Amino acid sequence: MSSSGGGGGGSGSPCVDRMMPLSVLLKRELTSEKIEKPDILHGLANKSKKGEDFTFLKTECQRVPGNGVTTFSVFALFDGHNGSTAAIYAKENLLNNILCAIPADVNRDEWLAALPRALVAGFVKTDKDFQNKAKTSGTTVTFVIIDGWTVTVASVGDSRCILESAEGSLYLLSADHRLDENKEEVERITASGGEVGRLNLAGGAEIGPLRCWPGGLCLSRSIGDMDVGEFIVPIPHVKQVKLSNAGGRLIICSDGVWDALSFQSALDCSRGLPADVAANKIVKEAVLVKGLRDDTTCIVVDLLPPEKISPSAALTKKQGMKGLKHMFRKKSYESPSHHLVRNYFEPYAVEELFEDGSAVLAQRLHMVYPVCNIFKLLLCAVCQVEMKPGEGISVHACSSKSAKVRPWDGPLLCRDCQVKKEAMEGKKPSRARGFRPPNVSAGLHQNRHFFEIVIQRSYEVRMQALHFFNPMASFIHYATKKKKKKKSVLHSNLIIFKPCTKQIKKN
Repeated sequence: MSSSGGGGGGSGSPCVDRMMPLSVLLKRELTSEKIEKPDILHGLANKSKKGEDFTFLKTECQRVPGNGVTTFSVFALFDGHNGSTAAIYAKENLLNNILCAIPADVNRDEWLAALPRALVAGFVKTDKDFQNKAKTSGTTVTFVIIDGWTVTVASVGDSRCILESAEGSLYLLSADHRLDENKEEVERITASGGEVGRLNLAGGAEIGPLRCWPGGLCLSRSIGDMDVGEFIVPIPHVKQVKLSNAGGRLIICSDGVWDALSFQSALDCSRGLPADVAANKIVKEAVLVKGLRDDTTCIVVDLLPPEKISPSAALTKKQGMKGLKHMFRKKSYESPSHHLVRNYFEPYAVEELFEDGSAVLAQRLHMVYPVCNIFKLLLCAVCQVEMKPGEGISVHACSSKSAKVRPWDGPLLCRDCQVKKEAMEGKKPSRARGFRPPNVSAGLHQNRHFFEIVIQRSYEVRMQALHFFNPMASFIHYATKKKKKKKSVLHSNLIIFKPCTKQIKKN
C-alpha cells in the first residue's frame, strides 16, 4: 500500500512557538541545542561470484556547488544481470540525472520536497538513455540520499534497504519487486500485455520463480532489460523518512545477502559492531549459510549524534523493543502543540514524510500544491529538455482523466518521453506480446530459442535446467568448444541440445 505526499523538514512558525507546552520548553532547556546534522560512518563488504554488483558511495555531495553547508550523502547499490553494462551505466549517470531534475535556487525544505519526483525522473531518464544504446543488460538499483536526519530511498528490483532506529525497531525502506512477492506487479504486467509464468516440465509441473517472458526475468522493475519488454519499468518505489536525533543504522544489501539472511538476522549478527566490521560480518554470515552462489554485497551506514564516539553505544538494542514495523508513524495533522507533546514523549520516533510505489508515471510526476510550483512547466518532467509553448504533452494525456486535461496542464513531457510513457503502460505494441513460457516437454528444437534467451541471462535458470534435465537425457551438455570446431553450436554458457554421451560440464 502506498501513499503520496510531499515531504521536507520544515521549521515551526512563531505562532507554533507561542503554543509550545511548558514541558517541551523545559526539555529543550535541559537537553541544550537541537542537533542539525548527524555524523555518518559507513562500511562496505563484497564477495564476488559474477562481478555484476557495483556500489556508489559519496559523502560530500552539495546541493549548492561550493557551499559546504548544503552537503548530503549518497549510498547506492547496483546489482546487474545479463552482464554488468547497465549497472556501470547507472552508477555513472543516475545521480546526475536526479540532480538535474531538481530546480535550481530552492531552499533545503523545497529540495527535499522535490526529491521524490526527481528520483522518478532520474530513474526513467537513465533507463531511456541506456536503452537507446541498444544494450540488453539490466540492473536493480537501491539509491539512498541522506540530508541531515532525512533519509530518502528509491529502489527497483530486489536489493533491499532496512533501517534500525536507535531503540531497536526495524523499518523497511525499500520494496521487493520480485514477481513471486508482489501480486500487484504481476497484475500490472499482464494488463500491459506481458506474460508471467514459471518453467513448465513434462506432466504440467512448474519449477522456479515466476518470470516475465520473454527473457525469464523474475523482477517487475529494473533499469535496462530492453529485450524483456517495456512493462519492466524503471519507476522506483520511493520512501522518505526523518529520524530522531538519536540516530540509527541503515543496511543496504543485494539479494545475495537477503536470499540467505532475514532482515532481523542481518541486524542481530552485526549489532554493536562498527559499520565496516558489521558489513563484513553480514556478508560472511550470508556466504556461510548458502555458500557463494551469487554476488554478495553489503553497505552499512550509521547516523550518529555528533557527541556519540562509539557507534555501538548509539545502536544498543533496548529490551522489549523488537519486532518488524511495516507501518511508519504518519505525519500529524493535529494541533501543533499536540504534535510537539507527542514528539516529546516519543524521542526515538521515525517519521514518514513520503511514500509512493505506484508504477503509473503520471501519478508519480504529479505533485500537489505548493510543491508543484517548484518545477518549471516548459521543461520535460523526465529528460529536462526545454520545450516551446504548445510542444509539450500533458503527462495525463490518454489517461482516465484526459477528458478534463487542458493542453497546458502539467507536468509536460517531450514527444520521446511520451512514447516511453505509453510503452510502459502497454499502449505501444511490444515484440514481447503473445510470447508464453514454453513447455519444455513439447519438443527440444522448438524451445531452443527460449534457452538461447533465458539461460544466457540467468545463472539460476541454468542450474534449475541442469537439475531437472540431467536425469532425463544424456544429450544435454555445456558447449565448451570454440566456434571454429565443427561439433560446436554455441559457446556462451548455453545448454545445447545435441546427441552425445558426454557429462555436463561448466565453461
